[in-house]
Amino acid sequence: MRIVIKLGTSTLTHATGKLNIRRVEKLCKVMSDLKNAGHELILVSSGAIAMGVGKMNLTRKPADIPTKQALAAVGQCELMYVYDKLFSEYHHTVAQVLLTGSDVEDPQRRENFQNTLFRLLELGALPVINENDTVATAEIAVGDNDTLGAIAAVNAHADLLVLMSDIEGLYTADPRKDPHAALISEVRELTPEILSLAGGSGSELGTGGMVTKLRAAGMCMAAGCDTVITNGNRPEDLYRIAGGEAVGTRFYGKK
Repeated sequence: MRIVIKLGTSTLTHATGKLNIRRVEKLCKVMSDLKNAGHELILVSSGAIAMGVGKMNLTRKPADIPTKQALAAVGQCELMYVYDKLFSEYHHTVAQVLLTGSDVEDPQRRENFQNTLFRLLELGALPVINENDTVATAEIAVGDNDTLGAIAAVNAHADLLVLMSDIEGLYTADPRKDPHAALISEVRELTPEILSLAGGSGSELGTGGMVTKLRAAGMCMAAGCDTVITNGNRPEDLYRIAGGEAVGTRFYGKK
């Protein structure tokens, strides 16, 4: 099975912006084991700006674009160093792929991206995709890594997209406000009622929220790819998800 795994900033880092070492080590171990079992994996990783915040010892994420882009340049180096080090321990090679919106909107550049992605998978490498935040502006930005995960899944002809962040899945109401909110285990169609359940943005250091996750799920469903929204606090859940078990919320692609 070809699986795209998107890791949100809140999964990769502590609230300080510093790397959550224990969780990232466990995630890389589980993903390496899934590759050993024969699955093809593509990783879409957030966290560059947040890790830049931590690396430069800032107290919070900046608001201005130039500083964000500078911190992305710092944090992306750190992020790839960590992935290279951890996956190398399990004899897997990572490959960095940085994209902007225009890379997937232009037909020729999109084809180049796909060709590179398919060849990396043929070679047994693990592509690590992120938005090229250092150069991306509002005009050429994908905007969030949930959408980037869906773009990667659709272009890679993936079987499954897994969105891992700090939420368990889609609920009937906001579980932070409503104690009676129930987890929705599966969605077969993105009805207006389902779309109305999306709340606001995600964590302070991240950019996503349920709105972007539902948009990503819709893109994948239209392309025949399943999507699972789940909590990244439990890396071992990836085994169950790959095995088809009910974890988080699964959106079924149109077959």
